Amino acid sequence: MKITAEGLKNRKVWEEKGYRLPLFDRDTVKKATAEHPFWIHFGAGNIFRAFQANVVQNLLNQGVLDRGLIVAEGFDYEIIEKMNRPHDDYSLLVTLKSDGSVEKTVVGSVMESHILDSGNTAEYQRLKEIFRKDSLQMATFTITEKGYSLVNGKGETLPAVEADFAAGPKAPMSYIGKVASLLYTRYLSGEKPIAMVSMDNCSHNGDKLYAAISAFAEKWCGNQKADSGFLSYIQSGEKVTFPWTMIDKITPRPDASVMEILRCDGLEELEPVVTSRNTYVAPFVNAEECEYLVIEDSFPNGRPALEKGGLIFTQRETVDKVEKMKVCTCLNPLHTALAVFGCLLGYKKISEEMKDPELKKLVEIIGYQEGLPVVVNPGILDPVEFIGTVLNVRIPNPFMPDTPQRIATDTSQKLSVRYGETIKAYAAAPELNVKDLKLIPLVFAGWLRYLMAVGDDGTPFELSPDPRLDALCPCLSGVRLGADCDAEKILEPILKDSSIWGADLTEIGMDSVVCGYFRELIAAPGAVRATLKKYVNP
Repeated sequence: MKITAEGLKNRKVWEEKGYRLPLFDRDTVKKATAEHPFWIHFGAGNIFRAFQANVVQNLLNQGVLDRGLIVAEGFDYEIIEKMNRPHDDYSLLVTLKSDGSVEKTVVGSVMESHILDSGNTAEYQRLKEIFRKDSLQMATFTITEKGYSLVNGKGETLPAVEADFAAGPKAPMSYIGKVASLLYTRYLSGEKPIAMVSMDNCSHNGDKLYAAISAFAEKWCGNQKADSGFLSYIQSGEKVTFPWTMIDKITPRPDASVMEILRCDGLEELEPVVTSRNTYVAPFVNAEECEYLVIEDSFPNGRPALEKGGLIFTQRETVDKVEKMKVCTCLNPLHTALAVFGCLLGYKKISEEMKDPELKKLVEIIGYQEGLPVVVNPGILDPVEFIGTVLNVRIPNPFMPDTPQRIATDTSQKLSVRYGETIKAYAAAPELNVKDLKLIPLVFAGWLRYLMAVGDDGTPFELSPDPRLDALCPCLSGVRLGADCDAEKILEPILKDSSIWGADLTEIGMDSVVCGYFRELIAAPGAVRATLKKYVNP
């Protein structure tokens, strides 16, 4: 049993072992997709394979859609070369349910996979051809929040971006430069309408994508590298839109225990690939069953009835409320708290942390008591019900192999949204007081303690990737467990950096609280556990 077109020909073998297979004629769908593509997605990672691709598969099975997806990868070409193409663009979705059951689905909704490389003539010309098609309604993205940034951690324009600004749209090298170039191709083919839809897990994601692409349009039009009308095409809001979205589905890296389940079924060639860019990808994706995708309904070239696949279309204001509810209160801040303290306490699975009384109480207080008072009910999802599902079903799911180390990735880029919005809301509301926040500052201090890369037992550990580690870790290099330190002096430059926290903590008076917690957390080996016990059970 191999996950390839040839390996799937004997459907009976797969179905007898409980696998759900595509129910549509893939050759017919592939031909229709090639001729009249409607959806291209950038970012061939796990979330896309587990969520968007599966939604389209379900709609193809139901006959709601007659065309499939095209995916392009612009960061790590090896995903396409070593995973998509050897498996004929099939993948396997393993849904790990909280009741212990496992659902196995062969997903075949991806009809084409491409490398977003302007130096590869054949690949890039096909992508340009797709962008010229009248039928193309949407380009969507899961390229992570970093993917939209045109600057480094110091605020300096990235060299590839600077070069692309100067050279124009012919053969850009940066990710967004290449996307902007494809949009320019669509503009030149008749200013055709399209929705550019970020589906990344970050606040006001559509604005981030708009700002990045608009920057290229401004530079190219300003230095006469592009037709002057291109800027209006991007910025008018009539022919090109940048809807906001909120996405939520946990898709950890492929797990060895899941691979063993599949091997026992008789599946072959399941080995994961670690690419030269350190992407970990396998022929299967393991994911939770819960999923949410709320989208601003702004599609100038129309859209299919994706709501029949469970996606929720609404107004921008409602997306904003849902996104803030999830990202700023009801899920992401809780994940970050568990990630930080899970790394310090040596946990390897997020679900195991929910058996820890102090950590469970920590996230319950942050969610229900500190975060919920500033949540605006979006109407389409109930905040109390949402957070209850998170704390009682989703995070404790023992079959989800998610790790605090994965979630701790890029924390410096996440804190300003995951906690900063709550802090600012407390500061702005007359009936609330920032000084009433007790455990959010403890998470901040915990993250600073985490940057020392020493566990609560005194054992060094490896920090998760983060673009600001090189700047931040040296600030804490002189701090030692059990030794006195001038926390205020050491931490002041970091605490004043609003780009990390969403606010200058010295201005709002949270710095002294964070410094106090930090001193307690470094008092001795075991101080992290002692500090948690002290403050989550006052």
